[in-house]
Amino acid sequence: MESRGMHFLVLFLLLLAVILGPQLWVRRVLQRHNRDDDSLAGTGGELARHLLDRYGLDKVKVESSELGDHYDPEAKAVRLTPDKLSGRTLTAVTTAAHEVGHALQDFSGYAPFRWRSRLVGVAQGAEKLGSFLLFGVPLLTAVTKAPGAGLIMLLAAFCTLGMGIVVQLATLPVEWDASFGKALPILRSGYIDEQRYPAARRILRACALTYVAASLAGLLNFWRWMRLLRR
Repeated sequence: MESRGMHFLVLFLLLLAVILGPQLWVRRVLQRHNRDDDSLAGTGGELARHLLDRYGLDKVKVESSELGDHYDPEAKAVRLTPDKLSGRTLTAVTTAAHEVGHALQDFSGYAPFRWRSRLVGVAQGAEKLGSFLLFGVPLLTAVTKAPGAGLIMLLAAFCTLGMGIVVQLATLPVEWDASFGKALPILRSGYIDEQRYPAARRILRACALTYVAASLAGLLNFWRWMRLLRR
């Protein structure tokens, strides 16, 4: 019993380190480079607008968002938090270039981006089904005494947790390409000087690490649930 408690304690600490460690490091990297820099030609929002126009994506909007920096493929909009939209900082322009990278993926038909977008829709439906099964099957089993509840619970866990992991894993190559296949070469083509290039790379690497950490955390959580449900 004591060994089992120690096992879960180690797993909990590992999960905590995987989730919080990268987040703290990312926050430190972004804050370090989130200072006004007069050598930059404009703000994050201005760079996003300029790049979209440069690549013929003038119909894609640049908007402010309180929900984090992202590209919305449905609304065709690059959305930046207020500090990135109006900030003339290396963090702001690097983030803007990254989100424009997603717009370029969308309009060029980049296959991993399209696959991920489809998976998101499938995952949303699967999560709703899984949630219904997790709450409904125990009650139904108690009333009807029907066998096979364990198998259905495994299916429910996969729907709610497994599909989310699949989406996270599919996100990794999309984010990597937006950062290192699109944003970094764009920035290096004259938007930042060579002296700031390593810092921009660190910012993009830090952001990519958050997706890796989220995938690992999801896998650990999924493994824990599978062990519990198989008992």
